[in-house]
Amino acid sequence: MASSLDIEEAAAGATPAAPATPAHMVPLKGSMLVLGTIALSLATFMNVLDTSIANVSIPAIAGDLGVSSSQGTWVITSFGVANAIAVPLTGFVTQRFGAVKVFLASILLFTLFSFLCGQAHSIEILILFRVLQGASAGPMIPLSQTLLLSSYPQKRAGMALAMWSMTTLIAPILGPLLGGWITDNISWPWIFYINVPVGLIAAAVTASIYTRRETPIRKLPIDWTGLGLLVIWVGALQIMLDKGQELDWFSSPVIIALAVAAVVGFTLFLIWEIYDDHPVVDLTLFKIPSFTLGTIMLALAYGMFFGSLVLLPLWLQEFIGYTATQAGEVLAWVGLFALLLSPVIGRYLPVLDSRWVTTFSFIVFALVFYMRSQFTTGDSYWEYSIPTVIQGIATATFFIPLLGIILGGLPGHRIAAASGLSNFARITAGSFGTSIYTTWWADRADLHHEQLVSHIYAGSPVASPVIQGLQARGFSHEQALGVINRLIDQQAYTIAVDDMFRLSAWLFLAMIVLVWMIKPARGGAASAEAAGAH
Repeated sequence: MASSLDIEEAAAGATPAAPATPAHMVPLKGSMLVLGTIALSLATFMNVLDTSIANVSIPAIAGDLGVSSSQGTWVITSFGVANAIAVPLTGFVTQRFGAVKVFLASILLFTLFSFLCGQAHSIEILILFRVLQGASAGPMIPLSQTLLLSSYPQKRAGMALAMWSMTTLIAPILGPLLGGWITDNISWPWIFYINVPVGLIAAAVTASIYTRRETPIRKLPIDWTGLGLLVIWVGALQIMLDKGQELDWFSSPVIIALAVAAVVGFTLFLIWEIYDDHPVVDLTLFKIPSFTLGTIMLALAYGMFFGSLVLLPLWLQEFIGYTATQAGEVLAWVGLFALLLSPVIGRYLPVLDSRWVTTFSFIVFALVFYMRSQFTTGDSYWEYSIPTVIQGIATATFFIPLLGIILGGLPGHRIAAASGLSNFARITAGSFGTSIYTTWWADRADLHHEQLVSHIYAGSPVASPVIQGLQARGFSHEQALGVINRLIDQQAYTIAVDDMFRLSAWLFLAMIVLVWMIKPARGGAASAEAAGAH
């Protein structure tokens, strides 16, 4: 007679057991899930905050270190260039060293270099540490997505993405507000010192939870040629975009040289990475239609979002008379609905078609930009702020479904590379958006200025009474013309900013076509669920 042990063994052999879930993919539960989410979100928040917190502090930094404001802007450029180069390398370094080790090293190095930035006593040392800070920050955002998705069960992947997206929405807006307040009330080094406690807490909690969840490691050879070409073309492109407006674009030999280096470097990089056996960047991801289309939409929409994030406060401060704090308050209203709706969207996304959610988001974005295209110099605070309040609805329904589309259905070992590439596209598009918006705004303002000035001439029925009125109040003829020119500048830049917002509205509507080129995920189920299916 067979023993019970024999029977159990035979039964086990007759029906193969389901493969065990890898330890790093087992969902977290209870307090561990809450703490893990908070730690990953804190790291992301700290990272994204640092991309914008220094913007309003440049005059103070330049003055304290004894350099010009144009030299001071390298504090921003250096971080952006290093960050843009490091982000697409995430997939490679993750496979070679493990996601948890790379993420923890990224947090700790970022924290260390933040402290050293505050200690810098010369612009050269500050720029050096900003480069190192930006490079160490590169893998942090993609890997926070990767680790967060591995922490949640498949059906709650949308909620995981919602938690992550809230930090990336709020941090760029709080950056200038917080940076301005710290600079005005304490001193500029503290915009870097505040990262130290946040980074140490995030690293400690992450280590306590995720050390036992390390991802598989593959000892791949290093693609030094691909890495070198990546540094050349991304570095040249980022510096060109950051300095183009200041150097008058292609009238400058420096910008021309950077453009040539970017184009040639990118072409060689593309050829090398396609044919190399172990490329430093996995370009085969672009063979996946949903990843490619999702990344294109993320890049285009974020470029317009970030361009307006730069343009609106500039216009409010330079031509409406708002302070930096008041302009920041107008932008901060985007967080109201973004914070309220993101968890709701994340919860119900698995039962919705991501294409409909994204379409709704683009329609609301178009409405917001159309409302902004009606701005005048005489509008009230709330007339400037209401479109930003509504924009919170668009942002909550935009990032989450698009991240689901981009990462949906990918195996776990490709999530880090896909997240790195899509975030690289987003960061680069933000740089493009900033450069294009500010350049076109200035060009359109020049055009409108010429058109308005054509109405100012001797004997003009419009201008003459105004000039006479100003002279009657004690202004000289030249001073009166100066006042009128200032008013013309104000109106020209206002009409130009309306033009840019109107263009954005039409572009968001046009992008809806791209949304419906994506195939639905399993009969309308949101791609966010697939994103959790590692």
